[in-house]
Amino acid sequence: MSAKGERPHDTRLFNEDLAPTTPTQRSWTWLHFASLWVGMVVCVPSYTIAGGMIDQGLNWWQACLLVFLGNAIVLIPILLNAHAGAKYGIPFPVFARASFGVWGANVAALARAVVACGWFGIQTWLGGASLYALYVALTHGTVTDQVTTGHFVGFAVFWLINVYFVVRGTDSIKFLETWAAPFLIASCLALLLWGVTHTQGLSAMLAATTPRTQGSFGRLFWPNLTAMVGFWATLAINIPDFTRYARSQRDQVIGQAVGLPATMVLLAFVGVAVTGATILVFGRAIWNPTDLIARFGSPFVVAISTFALAIATLSTNIAANVVGPANDFANVAPKYLSYRAGGLLTAVIGVLMMPWKLLATSASYVFTWLVGYSALLGPIGGILIADYFIIRRQQLDVDELYEARGLYSYTGGVNWRAIVATAVAVAPSIRGFGRALARSGGAQLPHNVWDTLYDAAWFVGFGTAAVVYVALMYAFAPNNVRSTER
Repeated sequence: MSAKGERPHDTRLFNEDLAPTTPTQRSWTWLHFASLWVGMVVCVPSYTIAGGMIDQGLNWWQACLLVFLGNAIVLIPILLNAHAGAKYGIPFPVFARASFGVWGANVAALARAVVACGWFGIQTWLGGASLYALYVALTHGTVTDQVTTGHFVGFAVFWLINVYFVVRGTDSIKFLETWAAPFLIASCLALLLWGVTHTQGLSAMLAATTPRTQGSFGRLFWPNLTAMVGFWATLAINIPDFTRYARSQRDQVIGQAVGLPATMVLLAFVGVAVTGATILVFGRAIWNPTDLIARFGSPFVVAISTFALAIATLSTNIAANVVGPANDFANVAPKYLSYRAGGLLTAVIGVLMMPWKLLATSASYVFTWLVGYSALLGPIGGILIADYFIIRRQQLDVDELYEARGLYSYTGGVNWRAIVATAVAVAPSIRGFGRALARSGGAQLPHNVWDTLYDAAWFVGFGTAAVVYVALMYAFAPNNVRSTER
């Protein structure tokens, strides 16, 4: 990248938040990345994710195995897309300009942003529920399964706390994740210790989680594996938003490899085991840690536990669901939208998406939400990786990424090959998505070929998009592929 002031950039594509990071800004070590992932993983959805599988008919070890496999798989595209951020210091929407075009990148960025807004709403709703549980415990009330005014008040308060960190900017995220990580791990182990000391031990806790109905592991394997990959499919494409601050490639690779799969499996296992303990202690399964905390009785214990839950939700929400969409929205109009403005827009849309409805049932959460958006984000990830590693051989001209009529302008600023590849890759999952929506509404539909494709939506989309994109780029090679990139 040329020195600041040496070459003016198109203000329609450039602002200070989207600019490449400077050497002094690249200070994140492997420990920061590991802490980032611990902070993002330790949250209520991760804790309950295995419970959704057990509810479908899998046993505890099958659920934990799928959690491990899904996160080990998604780590691969995460590390591949992370490379460009660490090498060039550019955020995801700018990186996407190389493959989608300087204006076409908004298609990929906004697709990722909308999903993040939904996740922001979900996490904020769960964080608000923990605040409401604290209030009920302190006033000696009773938490019910029904959504009440208190839930919405807690939601509003937690929303304002999130907005505070949005306004504070990315430096607050590094601080929050670094200090939250060890506290969150300790909190998880404390819950596990509670279960062991109040029952006959770990074996009894796991044995108590026998599913109510027995489901076919083969039938449930692909949709749940896809859901696991889809859980972090958002980060798999916008991870450059963080690795642009990496001290080196080695730091981001080691930190992410250490922080993601192991922490995800640990939390899923804790969720299963502790829920088994609730069956033995309270006579029924309590999957939501917020509801469990409310039953502890001691106001002091409830306060500490609720604080831990709120920190866990906050650290996940700010890192995973604000940084990406804030940059994505800013990319649409850099001259008018800053990172903070994009973050505030994310917070507003997150409310409008009514997260309490997305969490209504495990079916709507897993098969409609997680698998559904993976059908869209998988193709985008496949195109980004194919373009960077196969078409461009890891070589980008960073200056040209900020020029409307430069190397990445394609046709009117849009690379139609990427748009076509995305559409072709998403198409096989559309019918299955519609059927999943119908099932979440209560319809009884027999399993068919469209459901099979939808069950593996991320894999189908990722592979199809990568192949189609590479074929189109070679068959209809644009000038920026024929030229030698600097």
